[in-house]
Amino acid sequence: MQRRLAWMIVATLAAISCSCGATRVSTRKNIPAAIRPVALDASREELLEKYNAMAQGVKSINATLELKATAGSQYSGIIEEYHEVKAFLLAARPAKIRMIGQAPVIGKTIFDMNSDDETFRVSIPSKNKFLVGPVTLERNSSKPIENLRPQHLLDALLWPYVQKEETVLFEEFNDAGGRYYVLTVLRGGYQTEILRKIWFDRADLQVARIQRYRPKGVLISDSHFSDWQPLIGDQEQVAPAAGGVTSFPREIRIERPHDDYQLELAITKLILNQEISADRFTLEQPAGTELVNLGEEDKRPLKEPKP
Repeated sequence: MQRRLAWMIVATLAAISCSCGATRVSTRKNIPAAIRPVALDASREELLEKYNAMAQGVKSINATLELKATAGSQYSGIIEEYHEVKAFLLAARPAKIRMIGQAPVIGKTIFDMNSDDETFRVSIPSKNKFLVGPVTLERNSSKPIENLRPQHLLDALLWPYVQKEETVLFEEFNDAGGRYYVLTVLRGGYQTEILRKIWFDRADLQVARIQRYRPKGVLISDSHFSDWQPLIGDQEQVAPAAGGVTSFPREIRIERPHDDYQLELAITKLILNQEISADRFTLEQPAGTELVNLGEEDKRPLKEPKP
């Protein structure tokens, strides 16, 4: 019986595999070596050194870029895409940033915004308004695009240094899109939590993504980096490499899930570590505009309920 059963199984498998040439249970595809994806190897220490070299090496950014904003999502029920604008951006450590957005062709200013380590300011000429508020303000507008803050770009462009005393976990992540290394930086204290995750694409070991978290595991920003280009060539576009920095991403996508908006940045001109005078970061309220102090309402005492 055992022999007869074995022969029946063999005969059945042969029939399935052949099926008179009509059906196959598998196909085989050979991928030429020239187009096979590469997965480079690196250690936790090597990746930390690479990341920190970038974090320490980039001290200021002077860039011209194309900026596209998208507000809303499938979860909010409305997605609004804004026209692409040309923007001029200045950023310097520890916390200075200014960005001016202009309409294509005509060059009319759409917005002018800046922030330091305490206050952000946004000038919107079309609305004749000048918005001011603390950088710590966490208050979502009913119009997601109004949640845009200049310091959100600063977080994505000038990376924080990973300190030696910080705990960093190391892992691999693989999916159909590629293979990655992930460094997870933890926040200490009473309860250990995720502070940020740094993703490296194993195709070139460049930083592909940085996720930042608030306490209780709340994801506040998800920044993606691509099109890394070397810092060589026309000095009007790039400055000489400094502090171990040899390349910089030209495509950056910033997602702010709780602010419900997304920014796409395409850098066309770039100068790193240029001395930028303090007055270029200054943004004064334009004459005749309405001053709006965001967050002031929260400081007002509650009204007594009517009897």
